[in-house]
Amino acid sequence: MNRFERFSASGEAELRYLDGDFRVVRPGTFVRCAVTGQPIPLDELRYWSVDLQEAYFSPEAVLTRLHPGRLRGDSTSA
Repeated sequence: MNRFERFSASGEAELRYLDGDFRVVRPGTFVRCAVTGQPIPLDELRYWSVDLQEAYFSPEAVLTRLHPGRLRGDSTSA
């Protein structure tokens, strides 16, 4: 292993999420969904929270994180 191999951009990236964009803090090819743990290739990243600084795989993952129980609906009816 040479000194450049550990800085390979093939692993998990670290990003700073901004309004409508993101900035790469540590190079990589993917980030992980904060809800599912699924890897999200950077070129497919569409959903994130600026306030929580988290990435999400899908709109459903966003709803799960920000509004727990909303997708399942209330089970209060008998």
